[in-house]
Amino acid sequence: MTRAHRPCCAPATAPAAAPAGTFPPTPTPTPTPTRAPAPAPASRPRSTRGQVRLPGGAFAMGDAFGEGYSADGETPVHTVRLRPFHIDETAVTNAQFAAFVKATGHVTDAERFGSSAVFHLVVAAPHADVLGNAAGAPWWINVRGAHWRRPEGARSDVSGRQNHPVVHVSWNDAAAYARWAGKRLPTEAEWEYAARGGLAGRRYAWGDELTPGGRWRCNIWQGRFPHVNTAEDGHLTTAPVKSYRPNGHGLWNTAGNVWEWCADWFSPSYYAESPAADPHGPASGTARVLRGGSYLCHDSYCNRYRVAARSSNTPDSSSGNLGFRCANDGDGAGLRAVE
Repeated sequence: MTRAHRPCCAPATAPAAAPAGTFPPTPTPTPTPTRAPAPAPASRPRSTRGQVRLPGGAFAMGDAFGEGYSADGETPVHTVRLRPFHIDETAVTNAQFAAFVKATGHVTDAERFGSSAVFHLVVAAPHADVLGNAAGAPWWINVRGAHWRRPEGARSDVSGRQNHPVVHVSWNDAAAYARWAGKRLPTEAEWEYAARGGLAGRRYAWGDELTPGGRWRCNIWQGRFPHVNTAEDGHLTTAPVKSYRPNGHGLWNTAGNVWEWCADWFSPSYYAESPAADPHGPASGTARVLRGGSYLCHDSYCNRYRVAARSSNTPDSSSGNLGFRCANDGDGAGLRAVE
């Protein structure tokens, strides 16, 4: 039986009411953007650097265990056929995102809005920068000056975390990076196919047991959420992008660590009407799909590190556990635009 919906572990930036299945709204007051959006970078020549080529084919997409949240729309399980494609081995790192910003002058949505959501146990900012708690998820603190370079606030930086996934990036920021890199964001179907690593109908990217042999295989919460994290896996927040083991397709950390943006608009009813071949999500919407879960996921609250789990957020939202990886069309195909 699917569970009653629980709001997920990151708040939305936009103050407008979000549809069912999205994250709770940001705490008030919401800062007004102080800078205009950076111009979208021009698409660069197609590049598959750092990517693995997957053959595509048919697979069963969705929750075969009945463990999902009903409002997330993880059912019905349905067969999807995909053309060959490429996808990044890892989430985009701080070092890679820094190269993009240096080359383009890109200003992220978190920087434009002047604040972003930081988990309450790791805030590193003056008291005056603490703007409030997220409605429905009070462990998220809206922190002035938090962004990808200062993920916990003004008193933090990413020194020593160059190989960690970049965070505090919105869907808009991720799509801009992808264009600059000669890539695109993966469709939701591509993401799940890739994350499964060739294992059909399994709960996780490595099988059905969360900790086979007593060993952690992903960076999620251990302890009592949201106040006590024993950090048995060695990580309170993000882990390096090549932590644990890659899945059967050679992809790292497709469960936990950071949520990953997908190209698709989100709809909880989409699976019932999804085309069988190369689905790209609804034609429009108010929120984009997120996949994979994060270091904050825990069975007691957000059991979304399962490979079929899905969630969503508004395209301008950012927080300390939102990241992404890129994809690309198969060999010989043109670069598909991200809309």
